[in-house]
Amino acid sequence: MPWKATSAMDERVKFCFEHSLGQESMTDLCRKYGISRQSGYKWLGRYEAEGFGGLNDRSRAPHNRPNTMPRDIEELIVAERRRRPTWGPKKLLAVLARSYPKLQLPARSTVAVLLQRRGLVAARRKPQRTPTYEGPFTTCRAPNELWCADFKGNFRMSNGRVCNPFTLTDAHSRYLLRCDGLTRIDEFAVRPLLEAAFREHGLPLAIRTDNGPPFASRTVAGLSRLSIWWIKLGIRPERIEPGKPTQNGRHERMHRTLKQETAAPPKRNMEEQQLAFDCFRKSYNDERPHEALGQDVPAQHYRPALRLYPSKLREPEYGDGLELRKVHKGYLKWRGKQIYLSETLERETVGIEELGDGKWLVYFGPLSLGILNAEGQFQRPGRGRTPWGAGPK
Repeated sequence: MPWKATSAMDERVKFCFEHSLGQESMTDLCRKYGISRQSGYKWLGRYEAEGFGGLNDRSRAPHNRPNTMPRDIEELIVAERRRRPTWGPKKLLAVLARSYPKLQLPARSTVAVLLQRRGLVAARRKPQRTPTYEGPFTTCRAPNELWCADFKGNFRMSNGRVCNPFTLTDAHSRYLLRCDGLTRIDEFAVRPLLEAAFREHGLPLAIRTDNGPPFASRTVAGLSRLSIWWIKLGIRPERIEPGKPTQNGRHERMHRTLKQETAAPPKRNMEEQQLAFDCFRKSYNDERPHEALGQDVPAQHYRPALRLYPSKLREPEYGDGLELRKVHKGYLKWRGKQIYLSETLERETVGIEELGDGKWLVYFGPLSLGILNAEGQFQRPGRGRTPWGAGPK
């Protein structure tokens, strides 16, 4: 039990003094001071051996640490690390074990702590992330209000080549619009497939994806060349939060079925794999009942969009009262200053709306990119502010 809250040292001195008077038993004295008999005898023993100095608190740290790394082994590891500055604990221990087979080396985690303590580990740069999408998600109540696009993780075919399945679905009907095997996952591979889907099925109001390329980038508002194309088509790009695949749950559920029915056994080449994808798509759309559709098939609930794919791409429309500027080499010229936006917006037109108080809002189509101030500084949207709204007036 603890000493009473005055001063632990004062209480111990009083305890030892009253014990020396012999007026109370050890049991009664310990009860009076709120300590155990074991603690009482401990302090009496220290007082008799060391006087008042023995009543001070002592460090509870162990007198010896049997698992402490010997100094010579520590210096050996440090010297090896300096010779091989890119090697981690695992490799350092492996080479030292070969050179000194009888030496008892520490655990890998112990070596990692040692390298950190001795300043031999460089701090890693924080990885750049795609700016978070902060707009509202589309609530789909009809076909073509929202499409979902993604890649279903790559896998290797029998010929050793990698297949990257690109998939595109209508969120309302679950209709599988595209399912194509690709050897790469860039804009040049994906855009022709999307263009074919737009020609066949018309244009959706929005497309939801993850934050990876080619759908998004690390530049302002997460724009990529693909999402810029969508905006100019009148399609709103939506992006789920990192690590939140449930925000595209309907599409992910389709991916699980796709993997079960097409990935095994491995096909010999891309032609065979694509044939498997085509068979799956027909079965998924026209034969497989879907519980969320009342055991109907997706084809019973899907119909093409009324908005057709245009023969010519139009520039974003801006209302009256906005100043329009072209982006050149990633820069926006504003009031005699060059303000960097993004090379992704090269040769695109942005609109600038005055907010007052020396601030202006920069738009690309209905998407707000950030705020300009009177000093010519550009601030990207902060978390919690919705970049998709009514758009510029």
